[in-house]
Amino acid sequence: MALVGTYVALSKPLVAVIPVFVLAFLRFAIAAPAMLPWTFRKADEPPLTRTEHRLFFLLSFFGNFLFSICMLAGIMLTTATAAGVILAALPAVVALLSRWILRETLTTRAWVAIGLAVIGIALLQWAKAPDLASIPGSPPAPRLGNWLMLGAVFCEAIYVIIAKRLSATRAPLRVSALTNLWGLALIAPLGLWQLVDFEFEVLTANLWLLLVFYSLAASLFAVWMWVAGLKHVAANQAGVFTAALPIAATLVGVFLLGETFTWLQAAALACAGAGIFLISTAPRAADSPSAH
Repeated sequence: MALVGTYVALSKPLVAVIPVFVLAFLRFAIAAPAMLPWTFRKADEPPLTRTEHRLFFLLSFFGNFLFSICMLAGIMLTTATAAGVILAALPAVVALLSRWILRETLTTRAWVAIGLAVIGIALLQWAKAPDLASIPGSPPAPRLGNWLMLGAVFCEAIYVIIAKRLSATRAPLRVSALTNLWGLALIAPLGLWQLVDFEFEVLTANLWLLLVFYSLAASLFAVWMWVAGLKHVAANQAGVFTAALPIAATLVGVFLLGETFTWLQAAALACAGAGIFLISTAPRAADSPSAH
């Protein structure tokens, strides 16, 4: 999750010069050759079941396709620092969706944490982002950007829940390869349509290096580490570890991208942080035998 927060923040320089659909398409296209060894089924590996095919599609649709579009479009309109604050709501959203989708029982602490996350996002909507005006080509629409980032949070929360199921039956690198392949197929029509008018000359050597890092970190390493970790963590605890995501995104925004960190943003992050603490210390029931 720290790696996810890092590449989310570092995608801001990329989205400043690369259209959203082109960037998402290049992400999956660059990662695809690196994943060839795990793309095809091994001789001793059982074929995917119909349920697994459906789960892989949903995992990539929400965790790759929609997450990439919402995240890249959102961070183009807001700051990496604000994105980090919104991403701090992820553990609370995971808990909320676990209640709706998995029918897990939420404690009073979990409900309070969800309320704190809502308050944090509301505070952030009042915060100003003066440094957006200095970014060429980025319209000053932080509120729209914040809503798109919130959409990315919900997509990532759905990804957390679905990935737990697949981690029980498939190797982490196999999950990474197949979700990336689905992501490439889903974004290809939009990416190729926008790629026709894109001029690659705008990409400097540093931007190419950043693009390769973003592609491999997002499509390979982050997915591999997350799915491997889910094999040893209960489904109702996984959301707690997403706390590293907003911290990394905020640190990169402030210290590497030179963004300001206002008191209102600090208050919003404090609310989200308090929610993370409440969720991480709330009593949890053990997973049922049928849960994955």
